[in-house]
Amino acid sequence: MQGWLRKKAFDALDRTDPAHRLKQTLSWPHLIALGVGAIVGTGIYTLIGVGAGLAGPGVLLSFAIAGAVCVCAALCYAEMATMIPAAGSAYTYSYTVLGETLAWIVGWSLILEYTVVCSAVAVGWAGHAVEFAHAFHWPIPEALLSGPGSPGGLINLPAIVITFAVAGFLIAGTRESATVNIVLVVIKLVALAMFVGLTAPAFKSAHFSPFMPNGFSGVAADGSKIGVMAAASIIFFAFYGFDAVSTAAEETKNPGRDLTIGILGSMVLCIIIYMAVAAAAIGASAPASFARSPAPLVFILDQLNQSGAAKLVAAAAVVALPTVILAFMYGQSRIFFVMARDGLLPERLATVSARTGTPVAMTVITAVVAAGIAGLLSLKEIAEVANAGTLCAFIAVCVCMMVLRAREPGRARVFRAPLCWVIGPAGVAGCLYLFINLPGATITRFFVWNAFGLVVYLLFSRRSSLLAKPATP
Repeated sequence: MQGWLRKKAFDALDRTDPAHRLKQTLSWPHLIALGVGAIVGTGIYTLIGVGAGLAGPGVLLSFAIAGAVCVCAALCYAEMATMIPAAGSAYTYSYTVLGETLAWIVGWSLILEYTVVCSAVAVGWAGHAVEFAHAFHWPIPEALLSGPGSPGGLINLPAIVITFAVAGFLIAGTRESATVNIVLVVIKLVALAMFVGLTAPAFKSAHFSPFMPNGFSGVAADGSKIGVMAAASIIFFAFYGFDAVSTAAEETKNPGRDLTIGILGSMVLCIIIYMAVAAAAIGASAPASFARSPAPLVFILDQLNQSGAAKLVAAAAVVALPTVILAFMYGQSRIFFVMARDGLLPERLATVSARTGTPVAMTVITAVVAAGIAGLLSLKEIAEVANAGTLCAFIAVCVCMMVLRAREPGRARVFRAPLCWVIGPAGVAGCLYLFINLPGATITRFFVWNAFGLVVYLLFSRRSSLLAKPATP
């Protein structure tokens, strides 16, 4: 039984070979930009339409519920990240607190989350790129603009191209890509502020009635889930991203201060932005009218005869949505990297470039898989699967925080989550409730993915783990 529960030491990073260490190059402005870049993206630019189709104006409540769950998780992440300032996020915390087997499940779920998020955002970016191209009447074959699930689609070439372009930025260096990320985040926020400002004069309170046309939680005629909670379980995708900040712990100059500012600062800022943009969108246009648009904010501005502004918002999305791909591909490559460094994946993958200090092999592998998914699947399918992996990771971090509070109450904590015995259980319960409100097929895919992962763990990872080797402390 001991082998299944073996844990990493809190100071495991200090014992790591320098050849497998990441360079400390980031400070809190980079982390806030990384968090905002990850959070503000496809969720508000694209998924607001999907959520409005499920909940109507009640999508505002969906945003509030998903945001509240994420705030609970963010507080737990801030405490854990400052206690264990090593790359790996929820996987590393679980390995240190709960043991190797549970850490493997969390890490395997994070692989699902981060890779699929990269794909989802690439598809969302492609939708805006296509709208932008159509606005200027650029002749691009329709078969190359969407996957085989769409009418006339063959492969989503724009999604594949942007995935590999972002991978190139990450390979160039962490600080360099983080600096570019800050510039792109500013462009994205300016575009959203412009949207709110232009739609404010067209605000109509009548668009908010009835507020919950599909109820709090209901079932459509085709058996699919609808209502506020169904929308929240998908819109949840729009809020996470702060966990990508925690994957940067090992590359942060002052983890105790900068991680707290990065995680909580990006989360609070994004909740304010989301609520403002969602209220402006619904006030300016009835939810049913933009629910099916691949670029709802652009669609609303076009409806208001703001074609010039619509082109600017589409252009900003085309320029700035890659920040989300960058943040999650960054996080994914670090999760892969740490699992390889721990011996749970082939150790040769845990090598960093001597010139840039980045894990080149893992970044390329992540890009190839993400591009393949983005080229063939729809946004809704991808987002739902990503949410399942994220909810698993959030539950694990909340549990880790509570276990350590009970097991080692005297251990030094740079940041202490307030009301830990309230936010911890609330985070777990909220995540579980959102999970069961995901489509049944998504839940099935999640368990199939983890069943496959356990087979990999039993056949390879459990024996190759560094903790399974006698020479390892």
